[in-house]
Amino acid sequence: MESKTIRAKHKQYLLPSVANYYEEPVVLHEGKGSRLTDLDGKSYLDFFGGILTVSVGHANERVNAAVSAQLQRLSHVSTLYPTVPIVELAEKLVAVAPGNLKKAFFTASGTEADETAVVLAQVATGNQELIALRHGYSGRSLLAQSLTAHSNYRAVPSQVAAIKHGLSPYCYRCPLKLEPGKCGVACAKDLDELIRTTTTGRIAGMLAEPIQGVGGFITPPKEYFEIASEIVRKYGGLMIIDEVQTGFGRTGKMWGAQQYGVDPDIMTMAKGIANGLPLAATLCTPAIGDAFKSSTISTFGGNPLSCAAAGAVLEEIQENNLVENAAKRGEELREGLVKLQRKYPKTIGDVRGMGLMQALELVVDETIQDRTPNPRATLQLFEETKKRGLLIGKGGLYGNTIRIAPALNITAGEISEGLRALEESFAAMGVA
Repeated sequence: MESKTIRAKHKQYLLPSVANYYEEPVVLHEGKGSRLTDLDGKSYLDFFGGILTVSVGHANERVNAAVSAQLQRLSHVSTLYPTVPIVELAEKLVAVAPGNLKKAFFTASGTEADETAVVLAQVATGNQELIALRHGYSGRSLLAQSLTAHSNYRAVPSQVAAIKHGLSPYCYRCPLKLEPGKCGVACAKDLDELIRTTTTGRIAGMLAEPIQGVGGFITPPKEYFEIASEIVRKYGGLMIIDEVQTGFGRTGKMWGAQQYGVDPDIMTMAKGIANGLPLAATLCTPAIGDAFKSSTISTFGGNPLSCAAAGAVLEEIQENNLVENAAKRGEELREGLVKLQRKYPKTIGDVRGMGLMQALELVVDETIQDRTPNPRATLQLFEETKKRGLLIGKGGLYGNTIRIAPALNITAGEISEGLRALEESFAAMGVA
């Protein structure tokens, strides 16, 4: 079929909420490494990796071989039976996890992983109330939508009253109107009053992303999580770190939490874990895991195919030093984005992120200091980068943040190529 036929059938048969990028959506057909080809034969450099999911490149040979071999042996039996892939993956994950995270529970999505984490925290502490952050995103279930503080992703009003939302560490748009670096990380310290005034004073925990992904790659100050974790634990809560987007080397360290020097009590992960196959995991300390005694099951959690893929992803990351590559290529990417900001200071208001998780926030005119979001410029940039064979992502509450997150094994040459396409695209837009 032709691309126009696929686009027409997509519109006819899928829910309108299944939105696509671009005025004329790209129908992707094949991929290898950091390259994708659409149904019409046009090639693209992938700077978004399926929303940070294709961690080791499209059609990775090691991952494909592991999945193919497992498919020939056993594709599914559910967790009612132990299998080699689920046990091997659990052992590998706890070996590289921070702190004392020694127990694992597998599900099929990040939404389920976060839900599992919340239940574990509530059971282990005996408390019910939970702290989440504004601009955060936790998934698409009713509980996950209640945790999410992003109106664009809330289909219905919050269903869980026990969730309270703290201030986001959004330094570029500080909710307290303070100057970063001189604020004493007041947004983190405000958690103390939030707990004392909006909860019973005893909480189950706090769930937070090291970098808020859907929120627009909002990157907290280095001191944020140390302050937050001390407050949360003072009131009986556990620290739940959501590594769905930041995990597996994305930030230049194996886990985003390691950028802040804080060991989580519970940690969730998905997306990059299996290079595109559906899999998620929730890790916790033995004491927390042992406290959960009710029966539970995830039909597709720990599926042998997905676990085999995830095991191969970990091998690929470790044997090819992809965490280090993410850090190095991330430095090159960041340097190029900062140069772009200097060239277009009115339009590029902020550059932020870590490793291969970088963002540009586009504004109407940074020089007048009102930082008015510019989603129109975002859409323009998308169309221009598409013309030049570059795929990027977007996000943020205002729809004005460009999200860049290529595969961990992207090369220096590909980073340079992507930066050139971005520069040419900004130039074509005629912005200042």
